[in-house]
Amino acid sequence: MTTMRRLHGRRIAVLATDGFEKVELTIPMRALQLAGAKTEVISLRHGRIRGVNLHIPATRVGVDKTVAEANPADYDGLLLPGGFINPDLLRQSAEARNFVRAVDAEGLPIATLCHGPWVLASAGLLTGRTLTSWPGIRDDLVNSGATWLDRPVVEDGNLVTSRGPQDMMSFVPAIVDQFAEADASPRAATTGQASDPQLDSPVAWAVAALRWAPKPSIPGAVAGLIAGARLSSPLRRARVLS
Repeated sequence: MTTMRRLHGRRIAVLATDGFEKVELTIPMRALQLAGAKTEVISLRHGRIRGVNLHIPATRVGVDKTVAEANPADYDGLLLPGGFINPDLLRQSAEARNFVRAVDAEGLPIATLCHGPWVLASAGLLTGRTLTSWPGIRDDLVNSGATWLDRPVVEDGNLVTSRGPQDMMSFVPAIVDQFAEADASPRAATTGQASDPQLDSPVAWAVAALRWAPKPSIPGAVAGLIAGARLSSPLRRARVLS
């Protein structure tokens, strides 16, 4: 992949905000860069957004543009990482929903995994589509009109989806292939299938990881709550003044 430079000249938007699952952003983004693509992190705010490992704070990633500043027409595709918090915040943003709709309207590749398809659901893009995701949001996607399959990677037209970090070895080659074919004829959509059933129990490795995660510090939690309260006060005042 690194020698072929298959994505040379491609410009990929990475839409994310605070609470993105670290490996779901950094690993695919680095793979795209190694394949020759230029990537830009698009977010809801300027600065550096905070990643997580499940629920534990992880490193930050710098933002190149806000979603209000970014023009979907400037990109050849979209990477939408998951995490519990990141897509929940993005789906509440009208600007983020509009950005995703614009990318899809052009038929450009959209790659997403884990909880990322939540944003597609809120953008109204899942009717008649076939995809996968983190099993916990299966019902949300089915109720949005999609067919959900319990597979490492599902490709449907311009959409490539995966279940989560456990499928990264399958997801990364699939998205490089999809972005490399951005100017080619769109892939045929998967049709005529029924959704796979709900899981009988939560994903075991995720439950185990949460069980054995380090105990959070009380001072750290309190400091976070205080910082959030201080930030929300000027935001509330700004809304009143506007």
